[in-house]
Amino acid sequence: MSPLVWDLAHVGSQEEQWLVRDVGGMEPLRPEIDKLYDAFEHSRSSRPSLPLLAPGESRGYLAQVRSKTLDILDRVPLEGSPLLEAGFAFGMMVQHEQQHAETMLATHQLRVGEPVLHPVAPDPRVLSRRVTGLPPEVLIPGGSFSMGTSVEPWALDNERPAHEVHVPGYWIDTVPVSNGSFLEFINDGGYANPDWWTAEGWSSRNDDDLTAPKYWMRDGHQWWRVRFGVVEPVPAEEPVQHVSFFEAEAYAKWAGRRLPTEAEWEKAARHDPVSGRSRRYPWGDEDPTSGHANLGGAALRPSPVGSYPAGASALGVHQLIGDVWEWTSSDFGPYPGFRVFPYREYSEAFFGGGYKVLRGGSWAADGAASRGTFRNWDYPIRRQIFTGFRTARNDAPAGGQ
Repeated sequence: MSPLVWDLAHVGSQEEQWLVRDVGGMEPLRPEIDKLYDAFEHSRSSRPSLPLLAPGESRGYLAQVRSKTLDILDRVPLEGSPLLEAGFAFGMMVQHEQQHAETMLATHQLRVGEPVLHPVAPDPRVLSRRVTGLPPEVLIPGGSFSMGTSVEPWALDNERPAHEVHVPGYWIDTVPVSNGSFLEFINDGGYANPDWWTAEGWSSRNDDDLTAPKYWMRDGHQWWRVRFGVVEPVPAEEPVQHVSFFEAEAYAKWAGRRLPTEAEWEKAARHDPVSGRSRRYPWGDEDPTSGHANLGGAALRPSPVGSYPAGASALGVHQLIGDVWEWTSSDFGPYPGFRVFPYREYSEAFFGGGYKVLRGGSWAADGAASRGTFRNWDYPIRRQIFTGFRTARNDAPAGGQ
């Protein structure tokens, strides 16, 4: 991970380059730091040794950039060029900042020492609406649906264009896999049995000596976890997080299931069988509220499975947005008709790079960067990010059981 102060000033640097200079046409504020905060110039491992701005100076720089950005927003018409249409450039920077805010939370989770972050207490009205006794899985009927988008104003290039995809019928978990369910895999020797792992996954398990999700530890019969400096019992009802793609894949095979494809995930989240259209979010087209999903980072943890019934999809699948990013079995690549916009390094540079697609957004994600079409990606070994999963299985053929 990068030093926190690198992410902080990087947010300001990108905002200056795209909004102050490109959109606003203003003179550069700090051109000498452009390369310092260019993510493609310096690897994460090299950033601690760079002559970075100090925390106070970084905050001052970001405040200066933000002040100019707000002035530009007041005077620039949000129409005309592709960068300005519907405020795309501003929306791109909003999403960029929120993605780095989530990255900084992942960095905080990695640090050792006394807690420095403290959660906001959950709204008791939301918790009281938690549903138990849900069916374990939902049947998603086979057929075509519209995947991706051509109309979402802030959609990034990898989400475009909308295109019809035929998906055979399948079953998908109603809620994400919980800690309690994952513990059954552990207790059954799941980490010790190569039968559940692919060759690549087993190699990763051995190379990193994986025996449980990251930040978990065992004391006798009790499992504990470290969450932002707090040591606490692993809560069985929360979605499991901090697992790699390989761990999710092994669990799914152990359970006699598999990970859903990206198209299956999106159909479960967006398809409305009554109207035949694809929604912006599982619950509809309105932006997320605190009643729909656990987003925004304040909770510092996922909500128990079955929370937020108002956020369920038209097909009855729950917690598809917020709580944990969900691994899919799909590699990250372009949609048919993909066009680079506004720069190659946002998406195209990562196609074919061994990345797996993640969907849905975590509790640490912002609503601006967690819509039903939003695509995240990472290496299959990654565990420090707020990732979980749900499983799927094929629909039984006609006449089957």
